[in-house]
Amino acid sequence: MAKKKASAARKPKPAKKAAKPAKAAKKVAPPKAAKAVEKKPAKAEKPAPAPVEAKKPEPKKAEAKKGDGKKGPKPSAPIPPPSLSAPTRRADGWAGPMPDKPLPRATKLPSELEPLTKREMEQVLTVGARGVFGEGQLKGRLIVYQGFPYLEVIGRDKRELWFLLQGPDQEVLPAYMDHRVSVAGLIKKHHNYGGTIDVRKYSATKVESAEPVVESAPEEAKLLLFSPGQIETISQPGMAVGQKGYATLRGRLEMSGDEFYLVVTNHGTRQQVAFTIEGKAQKGLKKYVGEIMVATGVIEKMTGWGGTIQAEVCEPRAPEYPPVSRDTIEIATVEGASSNPKTATVKVNHGLVVKLPEKQGYVWSIEPSTAKRLSLREVNLDPQGPVREFFFTPRNPGLLDVDFFLAKTHNPMQVSKQFRLTVDVKPLEVVLP
Repeated sequence: MAKKKASAARKPKPAKKAAKPAKAAKKVAPPKAAKAVEKKPAKAEKPAPAPVEAKKPEPKKAEAKKGDGKKGPKPSAPIPPPSLSAPTRRADGWAGPMPDKPLPRATKLPSELEPLTKREMEQVLTVGARGVFGEGQLKGRLIVYQGFPYLEVIGRDKRELWFLLQGPDQEVLPAYMDHRVSVAGLIKKHHNYGGTIDVRKYSATKVESAEPVVESAPEEAKLLLFSPGQIETISQPGMAVGQKGYATLRGRLEMSGDEFYLVVTNHGTRQQVAFTIEGKAQKGLKKYVGEIMVATGVIEKMTGWGGTIQAEVCEPRAPEYPPVSRDTIEIATVEGASSNPKTATVKVNHGLVVKLPEKQGYVWSIEPSTAKRLSLREVNLDPQGPVREFFFTPRNPGLLDVDFFLAKTHNPMQVSKQFRLTVDVKPLEVVLP
């Protein structure tokens, strides 16, 4: 019996030893269960209560921030910014705020900086200049783009600049859209076509719409009476284009086809100024071709080299100086124009005559510098040909190329034909006694 009692007393001891691992298992099991509970919200996106850790205040705040899976995105994913439609891209490169970024509004003004100098203000109003900061004032038209007020300023070269208006008044300024606004504040020119302005003061003026103009009877344009100074200006090449008025012109009468025109200045050169005679007074002028004529009427200068004159009176006048006598000098003559250059030999202080046939609407002429160097004396027109005669009396010996241009009467730049003449001016031979 004693052995049985001893064996019975020994049997429960192993059970006690086996119970120890069970207790240890109970102590280890809660962390595993917690791990399983933490994995479930990631798959099913449902919150699981944590029996041990739920009592602590800090984990509750962390779980409250994460929130329920139905109310917000995953805890690991950030909240995406609001998306906007892309702005229309302008030809000048100004796109306004970027659509993929939030639209912050500046509510505080920065500290004041030094005022902009005159040179810096010129850089602010110049397209292409940037990197200018300082206090200043700008005026322009206020426009609204994607909810933001912009000041549209006309720059130095008549190009547009845009400045974003920032500050506490940024939400109020859109109410003055299309107003004339004057803004004072911190100007920042940070790109080629504008920048930003932190508005400290502003004033807006409404642009009044143009009132409908009542159509009245058209007033007759008063005819301008040209003064002697204006007549001299009209007679110069390239000046007073587009002017119209009443005056009296004096010049040499010439003929091209059935049209008569009055050469006022620079006769025979590419800077010749001539006016076509129109009206009843042009009748009977053919017998006066080549003489000095005075025409009175309405003059209109259409190009830099002439125009028209509605002549009321045309009267011939005696020449101011007698023609050069050709009896006592030797004269070398060149006739006709060809594509190949011609040559001529003439002595100093003697004569050279060049005769070239013309066609209607076109006139032969030479460069003014060449005419001065070769001493152009006369330019005569024979209407029977018609043939134009150039008469030179060279004074300096040497070899000179003379180019003749057949161009339009009132536009010497439109050349129809060109002719080159090489003139060899020989010095006088000195005969010793």
